[in-house]
Amino acid sequence: MARAKDWLVAALVLLVGRKRAPRKEAPRIIPKRETDARAERTMLLLLGISSACAVAFIVVYAVEDLPAKTQLLGLSLGLSLLALAAALIVAGKKLMPEEELAGEYPPPEHVPEQEVVEQLVDEGVDSISRRGLLKLGLLGAGGTLGLAVITPALSLGPFFRIKELFATPWRSGRRLVDEKGRPLRAADVEQKSFYTAFPEGANDEEQGAPVVVVRLPKQQLDLPAELAGYEVDGVVAYSKICTHAGCAISLYRAPLFQPTEPRPALVCPCHYSTFDPATGGTVLFGPAGRALPMLPLEIDAKGYLRAKGNFNAAVGPSWWGVRNRRAGS
Repeated sequence: MARAKDWLVAALVLLVGRKRAPRKEAPRIIPKRETDARAERTMLLLLGISSACAVAFIVVYAVEDLPAKTQLLGLSLGLSLLALAAALIVAGKKLMPEEELAGEYPPPEHVPEQEVVEQLVDEGVDSISRRGLLKLGLLGAGGTLGLAVITPALSLGPFFRIKELFATPWRSGRRLVDEKGRPLRAADVEQKSFYTAFPEGANDEEQGAPVVVVRLPKQQLDLPAELAGYEVDGVVAYSKICTHAGCAISLYRAPLFQPTEPRPALVCPCHYSTFDPATGGTVLFGPAGRALPMLPLEIDAKGYLRAKGNFNAAVGPSWWGVRNRRAGS
């Protein structure tokens, strides 16, 4: 532990140095030492290796589909730490004098004793000729190693490329097709029925691809102002991915006796999150934290349903703690 403390003190002295008012010349306490250029070069080389390995860790982490990626990550980070430790050992063993003062550290009012300690520190590093380069090397190694340590935090979610959260295969003018790739006509969508549709010519396996399509009586529709124009002739479409845990919406509650039974609703069978298609997919029941994303629709000249654009919100489960329900949901 004592050696480790010496190495840390050596690194701090090299890094920050000492700035104080000049004092009177006093007899040396530590004998004048010759500059150890070889030890300084060795330390600079080790700091450079540490920085290079830390940068390598970041590069390996960023490159996808790299063979033996896990092993390379461990090797680069381990070598960076090992080289930094070796550089501090060289500083403590070769560049810092091994001097000790017996007795307790003097209290603040003992100025002469404090000056002796300051003189010891100053004389301990006056034989180092490349202090500027060593400081730069320590800063470089510490900075790159710090970046390497925080790099995995980027896996928690997009930081710069946040558009990926909203990217789906839906585009303006893209037709809705069924599971067999047949275009869906608006006239074929009946009330009290449930349809699953996909974007024509796109990958059906993408999370943002599947939608649920239902038709409601126009007098029942109560869409908020920001979703005006999203329905067409009573037909509405929502993402099939539940906003709770990402399960598929596969149940449709269609009341058989309107006066006593609840209104139509889309239901996720996993945790029974229930959404109201008449009010913009708002949450009626269950653990879902926000409404289903809605897809704007239009009818082309041949009567087929087409998308007018992308969803109004991100597709998929909500982030931790998100409670973004609309009023009245």
